[in-house]
Amino acid sequence: MADQQAIQRREFLESLGIGAAGLITAGYSATAVGYPANETLTVGLLGTGGRCIGALLPALKEIPGVKIAAVCDVWDAHLERAKGQADPSALATKNFQEVLDQKDIDAVVIASPDHWHVPMTVAACDAGKDVYVEKPLTHDLAEGQAAIDAQNRNQRIVQVGMQQRSMPQFLKAYEEVVKPGKLGKIHKVHLTWNRNAPIGGRGKYGIDPKTVDWKGFLGQAKDQPFDEFRFRNWRWFWDFGGGILTDLMVHFIDVAHWYLGLDHPSTAVTIGDHFATRGVWETPDTIQTILQYPDQEVQIYFEGTFLNARNAAMLEFMGRDATLYLDRGRYEVHPERGKGAYSEFVPGKGGRGADFDPNINCGLLHLANWIECVRGRKRPSAPAEAGASACKPAHLGNRAYLTGQTARWMM
Repeated sequence: MADQQAIQRREFLESLGIGAAGLITAGYSATAVGYPANETLTVGLLGTGGRCIGALLPALKEIPGVKIAAVCDVWDAHLERAKGQADPSALATKNFQEVLDQKDIDAVVIASPDHWHVPMTVAACDAGKDVYVEKPLTHDLAEGQAAIDAQNRNQRIVQVGMQQRSMPQFLKAYEEVVKPGKLGKIHKVHLTWNRNAPIGGRGKYGIDPKTVDWKGFLGQAKDQPFDEFRFRNWRWFWDFGGGILTDLMVHFIDVAHWYLGLDHPSTAVTIGDHFATRGVWETPDTIQTILQYPDQEVQIYFEGTFLNARNAAMLEFMGRDATLYLDRGRYEVHPERGKGAYSEFVPGKGGRGADFDPNINCGLLHLANWIECVRGRKRPSAPAEAGASACKPAHLGNRAYLTGQTARWMM
């Protein structure tokens, strides 16, 4: 069964021109010479935790002509697991700079905690490596330009892991619904990412501190004693992540920016609560933020919680003539009264609002687009500029939450 699924995914990739690159790439002015289609690309993995091992590494291994030549993680357990799935001769190290120093490494995939994304991206670009970096690109509002400059200065292909930009329903909706103006003027966008997740207290993991390069994990974060709970749940602590807004909202706010040509909101108002995580997480488990883009006459509203799954993960563009509903398995066009007929495109097979649709391997499509752009020196579907832009509303929203005041764009 697994072999058959792999064959089907390869056929799907081929039918889309490997990641639908013909639809989603634009001319790229890099002068670097590309890689022939029959030449093996050697890739290093920086950060080999659950996201890398469970999704990115298996997807890379399905793309022809890719060799996993190096793995890096600060924890022995993650490093050993990755070694078992990489090339037998792959370098294994706890120091990411050792990977970047390898002349035979063409590109790296960065799946580290958020606070390492930009430092690793800049270092990799400066070392002449192309980069696939997980979202959110930035951990701080001021970091975005450094990543963009490193990409452009070194003429590197940087792809940020905002997979919707490589999914067929998002591409089709943009080209056939939004661009032709079928929704009418859009003034409001609604985003949700709701889950009903089991949340306990500070669980015990039994991690031996000697197996973790804690200083390497901290990087530029403030010095602090080893804490296995923070180490395993870093997304919910401000030193390393940004909570629901950077971890989840970024995916869909990126689509809103893409479709509507937005870059950053002028103001953000946010409320957040620890209904189930007080004293456990620093970031809230339930949050709502309203973003205002007055120059474009658009409001965007996001709601996220881990305590109820109603509406799950979706976004809606609410136009004067129709509403476009999108999730990771479909799109639906719901006309206003007397404004036309309902239509839909459903390449997936999961239920409405599913985090991941079993019929669309969005990670594979997005990585395949990156690999093709690395070979052809083309602009990928989610370059550093898009990654930095998508983080701006999240950081502004978090600033509003932390200060309890309306946050205003001052940059």
